[in-house]
Amino acid sequence: MTSIDFNRVSNFIDIPENALRILSKSEKEIKFNLNLLLDRGKMLEADCYVAYYNTVRGPAKGGIRMSEAVTLEETRDLAERMVWKCALAGIPFGGGKSGISLDPNKITFFQKVSVMKEFVHMMELELKSGAYIPAPDMGTSARDMAIIYGETHILESVTGKPPRIGGLPGREEATGRGVMKVTLLSIEEFLKQKPSQASVAVQGFGNVGSWAALFLRQAGAKVVAISDYRGGFYSKKGLNIEDIFKNIKVKGQIPSGVVEGEEITNKELLSLPVDILIPAAIENVIAKENVLEIKAPVIVEAANGPTTLEADAVMEGKKIVVPDILANSGGVIASYVEWRKAKSGAITKVSDTYETIDSLIADNFEKCCHFSAKEKCSLKIAAQAIAVKEVVNALQERAWI
Repeated sequence: MTSIDFNRVSNFIDIPENALRILSKSEKEIKFNLNLLLDRGKMLEADCYVAYYNTVRGPAKGGIRMSEAVTLEETRDLAERMVWKCALAGIPFGGGKSGISLDPNKITFFQKVSVMKEFVHMMELELKSGAYIPAPDMGTSARDMAIIYGETHILESVTGKPPRIGGLPGREEATGRGVMKVTLLSIEEFLKQKPSQASVAVQGFGNVGSWAALFLRQAGAKVVAISDYRGGFYSKKGLNIEDIFKNIKVKGQIPSGVVEGEEITNKELLSLPVDILIPAAIENVIAKENVLEIKAPVIVEAANGPTTLEADAVMEGKKIVVPDILANSGGVIASYVEWRKAKSGAITKVSDTYETIDSLIADNFEKCCHFSAKEKCSLKIAAQAIAVKEVVNALQERAWI
């Protein structure tokens, strides 16, 4: 199953039969075993997956996810979403993703360094040829990307590197920056409010959620609830995100005993009476079992695939859902800037990175809103239709169909 409802999208654009055949399955998948001999004869083993969903618009772009639970199916799904995300943003990349089935919290620093080096050794031809361009994802970081560069010696072989190693200032917070921008646009467009009048709940306080919450607070919005995997906090008057953000960067999780607010569960956060709900954690958190409990009129999908197709159908015409391929595209926008500038990326100013993200997000938001109004469809279907049309056009231009 793909993340696109092609039957519904085909009501608004023409999708040739041959295009449907190509886009309904991934283009290329690689599975390999990563084996490392450790001290005293112990072996570290991990299944690894790489998926190129479609590369008609450019090389496969997508992060490396390191998680004990990662599967080929999850990797394939994330690679597909990158296809639409890049197409909607107008970025000349295809969609890729890779997964390493290890819990990064259960291996040592030096073991992780060795894992990343071995990943490069196994993927050397793909990485050095530029066929696959990785970036950080869940469980991996800028330092891991620097290790990849150290093995390939090609700056453009990987994005999300530290700025002093050819990376882009602002890349770490880029996805959260894009979520902030699209949320502010949604407050203005759909709620007809100022940021200071809007209440926001953010489920997931990792890299994306924490930066989005901080940027929104700085823009004047009232972030009333946040959570991580353990649970969260709610305060009707708003939370001190700056203080929480500082603590989480040190402790790695929302600091208990520091937050002034009522303790809540992740389930309770989803049903709070807020103006904007931002699911920024994992996929499928909004499903048919809980969709009717959601009170927020606007949902901004900061995570990849946080809403199931069944829940989407229930919310059709009742909620505004800003789709993931629009909402969380700030990261790949910044990655493209880093990749394009390659050897000169480090001299880019943070303000320039933010300006590029803000500008492209605003343009794409306007494009989706215009399509939605013209065709009388949801914002999610509008975004998907625009993205699919871009890919179909590329398939025709390259004589793939």
